[in-house]
Amino acid sequence: MKLPAIKLAVEQYTLHQLAEAEQDILNENPLKITILGDDEGEQLTHILASIFIKEEMENKSCDYNTALRSYSSKVRNSIN
Repeated sequence: MKLPAIKLAVEQYTLHQLAEAEQDILNENPLKITILGDDEGEQLTHILASIFIKEEMENKSCDYNTALRSYSSKVRNSIN
C-alpha cells in the first residue's frame, strides 16, 4: 500500500470511476483509469482504500487526512 498512489486516486477519480475500476480488476478486465501499483493486488488495495476515504470524506464531511487516519485505524484493527 502506497499512500501517494491512494491520494492521487482520491484526487483524480470519482466514486463511480473507482467502483468501475474495482469491478474491472475483479473481472480481469483492463482498467479504464490509471491506478498506480506494482500488480493488480496492489492496485485493488489502492482502489478500495480510495473508495473508503472518499466515502468517509463525503459522509463525515472531513478532510483527506482525517479520512486516511480512519482508514489506517480500520486496517490496523483488522490485523489485530
